[in-house]
Amino acid sequence: MTLLIQFLLAHLIADFFLQPDRWVKDKEEKKWRSPFLYLHTAVNFILILVITGNAGYWKQALWIAGLHFIIDLCKVQFQKTRTKRIWFFIDQGLHVLTITAVWAFSTHWIPDWHRLQNKNALIILTAVLTLINPASVIVKTIISKWPPDLTASRIDQQTLQDAGKWIGILERLMIFGFILLGKWEGIGFLLAAKSVFRFGDLKDARDMKLTEYVLIGTLLSFGVAMLLGALTVHFTGIDANALLN
Repeated sequence: MTLLIQFLLAHLIADFFLQPDRWVKDKEEKKWRSPFLYLHTAVNFILILVITGNAGYWKQALWIAGLHFIIDLCKVQFQKTRTKRIWFFIDQGLHVLTITAVWAFSTHWIPDWHRLQNKNALIILTAVLTLINPASVIVKTIISKWPPDLTASRIDQQTLQDAGKWIGILERLMIFGFILLGKWEGIGFLLAAKSVFRFGDLKDARDMKLTEYVLIGTLLSFGVAMLLGALTVHFTGIDANALLN
């Protein structure tokens, strides 16, 4: 596992610390003709050898750097202005995937699929998946009884698309994590922070119905996360102290 972390560390340093913006712009403009595409590949290769401190990993470094070159070339070749964000995640995902594959092959690592049969792992996975989407549907269905008149509020025109959905998902996962770690006070901090940013704007909008609508949704979202967190701790017997130490 140490070797995998070293490979990933080399990638992070090469991609986010040793690749200036002018390199990126030059690659996007000149594509395969950009000298920085090849220089960046060389940096990846050298960093792996430096961080591992073992020249014997030159084959792994060559594979990772070569695949990195191909992925970066595909990115600059096919991405458009409107698809840059999508290609960023595709690019980084493929880099991590190829690094992991090279590590697994070189260390003869085989995934232990029996871990998925572990009761605690199944409980946690089920809870997390529930918090991501089913919980959103449940909360949305409950509060649909009181739909606010968004046309009368300036808030509706100032929010990001699907922002409320993603805020709900993130806050539930954070609450779940706090409970598994035994840090219930973190939930209070999260609620206070959301109150400052979210409910302050609603107050300024002078829309009591919308404020109550968001408050009910927030409390329901928090309640679902707290319930699943408490049930997970109860049925798995997770020791928060053991996780932190």
